[in-house]
Amino acid sequence: MHTDAARYTVLIASYLAPELVERIRQVDHRLEVLFEPDLLGTPRFPSDHTAPHTRKPAEEARWRALLARADILFDFDATHRQDLPDLAPRVQWIQATSAGIGQSVKRWGYDTRMPKTVFTTASGVHARPLAEFVVMALLMHYRGALRILRDQQQKHWEMYATTDLEGRTLAIVGLGRIGSGIARTCRALGMTVIGTSVSPVLNVVDRFYAPEHLHAMLPQAEMLVLSVPHTPRTEKMIGARELALLPRGAFFINVGRGAVVDEPALVESLRSGHLGGAALDVFAEEPLPPGSPLWEMPNVLVSPHSASTSDRENARIVDLFCDNLRRFLSGAPLRNVLDVERMY
Repeated sequence: MHTDAARYTVLIASYLAPELVERIRQVDHRLEVLFEPDLLGTPRFPSDHTAPHTRKPAEEARWRALLARADILFDFDATHRQDLPDLAPRVQWIQATSAGIGQSVKRWGYDTRMPKTVFTTASGVHARPLAEFVVMALLMHYRGALRILRDQQQKHWEMYATTDLEGRTLAIVGLGRIGSGIARTCRALGMTVIGTSVSPVLNVVDRFYAPEHLHAMLPQAEMLVLSVPHTPRTEKMIGARELALLPRGAFFINVGRGAVVDEPALVESLRSGHLGGAALDVFAEEPLPPGSPLWEMPNVLVSPHSASTSDRENARIVDLFCDNLRRFLSGAPLRNVLDVERMY
């Protein structure tokens, strides 16, 4: 347990509104909170955690001095991904602003270069925005939103029929905080929700399938949602065989990671008409290359990895961070600790 006499330096490594910084400062008198917005990138949109920024030599020297003092980081330093372990040797804990940080921690070698550092994710913060994105995509597809907009632009009046969601079966691969939030929201719309995940989750779906029974679940899925992290186990877990098991005309949504899908197989399934459409927030390569056929497919919604971003996101992350700060100071277990081996 940390003693009352111990003091800790918190460095905020991505922009926060001043009132949120003040909330962090009010957590405990033992915290020295460092916030130098002129050394951080100017947000391009609310809750922008990767705003580009170039520092002058004197500014860079100031920033490195702050890193050297930090015991706790709010967010990873986007300007020093490779050499962060060398520049911030005192850091005991990093609170991320993203849920899916496992691949990044491995890629940058933090798991071995910072063996005494704890990493906590923002798991749960993005569940509501992503659930709403899924519902938006479903309604756009099944209620014909794109046709409505096209006809309106052309001043074209022609009656037609669409379909509704009640009683439809939606399958979710990954029933963590995000997948469970999607399940609850879709069940509230009267949908039948089935799902699979590594850890059994029985109370949020109508039927649960163990991972080894994925292929038994897919033929029942009129809509398939992916909300799993990218790990060696999940890489390209949805390929041509899995897509072929879906009923013809099924709708596909990915709010997990692009590497979970065999993207060429997805494109082919859409081209052939086996898949009725897709809503994609993540891709194998980001930004999505201009030459990708996904851009021009009329039945595909392309979102620039922004489905989880909300103007309320930073406030929710600060809520989590403040709770974790109190836990850290009292010696209690932190929420959302990354398992560096499982990568989530």
